[in-house]
Amino acid sequence: MAKNGLITVESRFGVTETIDRLTEVVTRAGLLVFARIDHAAGARDVGASLRPTELLIFGNPKGGTPLMQDRQLAGIDLPVKALAWEDAQGKVWFSYNDAHWLAERHGLGDASREAVAAIAAGMDKVVTTAAGASLS
Repeated sequence: MAKNGLITVESRFGVTETIDRLTEVVTRAGLLVFARIDHAAGARDVGASLRPTELLIFGNPKGGTPLMQDRQLAGIDLPVKALAWEDAQGKVWFSYNDAHWLAERHGLGDASREAVAAIAAGMDKVVTTAAGASLS
């Protein structure tokens, strides 16, 4: 389990291309894309600067509903999200919540254990595919 609840992998691509790739991967997998947020564009809109940072919110009710049936408050962390961001050295990273950490955070039990495992495996797969990386 990730120490702070986040899993971060390096992307071989720029922020926009990383999110484009993730959008394609999750759509092909039958997941729904709910929103794409360009935080850097938002910063520009208010006269501020921010290195490239984009968030994709996606998922499928079939995956998330068992978590909310177990503990409805888990809905605060659903649908799942992935953030592509550029650091001060120009490296691009991809971060997302560890599904097992979310399960611990919300006190999820046996009723959602299989769904949590499926979300964890699915996130590993779609993020590493989009980033062109492998989890260490």
